[in-house]
Amino acid sequence: MLRSHDVLKFAGGAALSLSLTMGFGVGARAETTITAVMQAPLRSLDPVITTAYVIRNYGYMIYDTLLSVDAKGEIKPQMLEKWEVSADGKTYTFTLRDGLKWHDGKPVTAADCIASIKRWASQDKMGQVMQSLTTATEKVDDKTFKMTFSTATNIVLRALSKPSSLAAFMMPERVANTSPAEAITESIGSGPFKFVASEYKPGVQAVFVKNQDYVPRAEAPSGMAGGRVVKVDKVRWVAMPDAMTGVNALKNGEIDFIEQAPYDLLPLMKSDSNIQLIASKAQGGQPVMRLNHLLPPFNNKLVRQAAVAAIDQKAIMQADIGDPAYYSTCAALFGCGTTYASTAGADDLVKADPDKAKALLKEAKYDDTPVMIMHPTDFANAGGSFVPVIAQQLRQGGFKVQVQAMDWQTVVTRRAVQKPVAEGGWNIFTTYLSLADISDPLSNYTVAANGTKAWFGWPTSPKIEELRQKFATSADAGELKTIANEVQKLAMDDVVVVPLGEFSVVAAARTSLKGILDAPVPVFWNIEKTGN
Repeated sequence: MLRSHDVLKFAGGAALSLSLTMGFGVGARAETTITAVMQAPLRSLDPVITTAYVIRNYGYMIYDTLLSVDAKGEIKPQMLEKWEVSADGKTYTFTLRDGLKWHDGKPVTAADCIASIKRWASQDKMGQVMQSLTTATEKVDDKTFKMTFSTATNIVLRALSKPSSLAAFMMPERVANTSPAEAITESIGSGPFKFVASEYKPGVQAVFVKNQDYVPRAEAPSGMAGGRVVKVDKVRWVAMPDAMTGVNALKNGEIDFIEQAPYDLLPLMKSDSNIQLIASKAQGGQPVMRLNHLLPPFNNKLVRQAAVAAIDQKAIMQADIGDPAYYSTCAALFGCGTTYASTAGADDLVKADPDKAKALLKEAKYDDTPVMIMHPTDFANAGGSFVPVIAQQLRQGGFKVQVQAMDWQTVVTRRAVQKPVAEGGWNIFTTYLSLADISDPLSNYTVAANGTKAWFGWPTSPKIEELRQKFATSADAGELKTIANEVQKLAMDDVVVVPLGEFSVVAAARTSLKGILDAPVPVFWNIEKTGN
């Protein structure tokens, strides 16, 4: 969300030029540029080693995916011409479509895709499940490769098509061979835009230009699938010094698009005939609270359950979003109104019960060990707006609480630390997940419970992992729902993750932008710019 704590102050106070067009010789048309303020400044360029959404968005600018999901939730080919499945359901053969080139002009090959899948799957929770079932990945020829599994499963289609973190972006083999422990050093994709490295200023500006060699699919765009037709010359992502500056820049025509408009400033924009507000449930999110299972006091299950009893979702969502038109309380780990929505084990979550929290702490023999919460003051939806509310709710439930303010980048770095708080560790952090990321037990990486291999917080639940493996190999709709419901029961009981509600994202754009797609990810293909 673009509020004062979502944005970056310019280094040294220098102003960033917002010139939208360039001069050309007589007879040449003006360059069309979309200038956008994204949810957070872009500081990193490796979409495999982080789940940060701004880096996912960057990935979709310059990379492509083998498969995509359309607006109906159906899996469609993207870089692929086709795929074939063996009679026993264990082998998938993938064939690339013609005309695929890397930005350096070299052709995309099967070897590139094999290396990309390997690196991505080592980091992605759903990819890890897929790899545990994979017995072989082999090149057939330059345009074809096949993957074989130990059992009949369609997990490869589900994993390679999922739209969000971590999306399976394809990279050149030499880039994909980079160890996941190291960040890649090249921004070479085969996607609809090219990254202009010479104009990149980390945290301040990122520039993309139309890839003239890109051959989009012939189908109309739908969700993340179909033709990715670029209709402008350039896209610039810029940081704004504060929320009001961004809104004023939009009103004045200095910028064209704000990915996540500040809810408290929506009335100011609604009255402007040159601005369109676009509410999107598809790009909406689920704020979550994550507890560190490795450190006291949350290495005690009863203490974790006490934290859940202390939470009141409505108060948290009110602090985060404010307008009830854009949020709802929801205890479903896999999203409310979705195929796998469940309220199992959620009785204590939506409404606070501080007396129950205190009783659980007493039973757990809680010794007043302070709980340290990281507070990302520059990122509202990740906790900047509601961590103080959580802290107060926990105090009312009997916890001793310490809040440490820091920027989001520090949270992202520190949440990976498994040491005690005094040595740089933590007890609680908050963030939000795109609704596209939480739709089932495999795509929702927060329910993975394989100890130190799990997402930050590192819960351990062999039963959950067993069920996730079963989910990966089942094709029966009824069985899948049963599995998802059981995963929610176990995850809520063990407090693997604490969902805090749901919200819709509201983008703000100049009316000169046409064709903005309502997809799970903010994308810049299909958008035309006419005038200012």
